[in-house]
Amino acid sequence: MWLYAARRLLMTIPIGLGVTIICFTLIYLAPGDPVQSLLPPDATASDVAMLRAAYGLDKPIPIQYLIWLGHAVTGDLGTSIQTQRPVLEEVTRALSNTISIAVISTVLAFAIALTLGVIAAYRSGGIVDRIATGVAVLGISVPSFWLGVVLVIIFAVELGWLPATGMGSDGSENFSFLHWDQAKYAILPIVTMTLTPLGIIMRTTRSSIAEVLAQDFIQTLRAKGLGKLAIMRHAIWNAMPQILAMLGLQLGYLIGGSILIETIFTWPGTGFLLNKAILTRDIPLLQGTILVLALAFVAINLLVDLVQTVVDPRIKRA
Repeated sequence: MWLYAARRLLMTIPIGLGVTIICFTLIYLAPGDPVQSLLPPDATASDVAMLRAAYGLDKPIPIQYLIWLGHAVTGDLGTSIQTQRPVLEEVTRALSNTISIAVISTVLAFAIALTLGVIAAYRSGGIVDRIATGVAVLGISVPSFWLGVVLVIIFAVELGWLPATGMGSDGSENFSFLHWDQAKYAILPIVTMTLTPLGIIMRTTRSSIAEVLAQDFIQTLRAKGLGKLAIMRHAIWNAMPQILAMLGLQLGYLIGGSILIETIFTWPGTGFLLNKAILTRDIPLLQGTILVLALAFVAINLLVDLVQTVVDPRIKRA
């Protein structure tokens, strides 16, 4: 177990290095000059050159990358061009806001998907199987940003039950799920983020458990006289590695790909921060946000791999 964990941890080093190269170089493919947004229209060429030199943008791109990588390894992701605050501080605050709703959405989706998926696999062709299939198709097919807009129109505009945007009157500094006046702001984003992973995890759960139930050792367990619940526990345990893999992918997707949802609900997470950095061409903030999100996705997948080895020790031999 520890040898496998050490090997997987070492494999993340070249992956992380590749992530830094991609994060840094892709930014320069976008058109526009971030320095121009900080200067008045009548700025002279010398003013532009001076500001570019101040941010190190006058050096060759490989030199800029090495300097940026050296600072990033020590936790220094630079300073935001627009806000003049440390990028790490901005990204950390936004990431905590994103994780707070992404984790809840993933846990909620996993609980519902596992319950319906198990019943659907055990009673294939029944009413629960049809409902689960319908929910899975709906979750995979419906765009999350469209669902978010519809929920805002229904529950915020028409009914007035829930707030449409924001993170409470006090902002993210004092946000708490323990107080309804603040927690109600997170309901619509959480529901919107839950539907897609719910459909994907449910489909994976049903197909994985149905495949396990069709294997020969299940027939052997039935021949030995094991009850339905005991057999289902064996089936769930054998299907759990595939379910956990999909769970990890969906959690990483919600953390790293929530830009549209957070923009719709003005939720101050990494997606909203990334959108703001793109619009303002804030290169240090854009690079730092993408890097943190990419490394978070790598860390989640590493954690899922380690959990899978606990559930199924055969994976360690691969």
